[in-house]
Amino acid sequence: MGPSPVDRGRSGSKHHLLTDGHGVPLSVTITAGNTHDIRAAVATIVDLKPVRGKRGRPKSRPAQLIADKAYDDQALRDLLSWLGIKSDIPRRGDSRRGLGKQRWPIERTFAWLKQFRRLRTRWNKRADIHHALLQLASAIICYRIHTNGFCP
Repeated sequence: MGPSPVDRGRSGSKHHLLTDGHGVPLSVTITAGNTHDIRAAVATIVDLKPVRGKRGRPKSRPAQLIADKAYDDQALRDLLSWLGIKSDIPRRGDSRRGLGKQRWPIERTFAWLKQFRRLRTRWNKRADIHHALLQLASAIICYRIHTNGFCP
């Protein structure tokens, strides 16, 4: 996919994930290791499909987006505002406490994804196969949450 930000000699990839408040994966994308996170955020939000479940029109966009400092960009904030999504993105240099409690479900979902061996270490050279495995792992996590109430 591209040079890794850690080891410039090898190619690497990043997983970008959009979850609900409980950590259920809603949208996943994969980008090159040297791609900036802001570009991937837009692609992940655009890739989000409407979620069905309750009666009425399904929600096509989240109400709020919580992200870390890597997504700090005024253009992204303006886009989210235009889409009607409230953003909670700390500014770089801001040492605000308490964001870890809000980001814990997504970090837990990343840990659940890394339980799958094919996602922990990328063995595939083709991005489409790796993305398909990422989507399959997300579907398995959704199934486990739906049947058990949590994902072991």
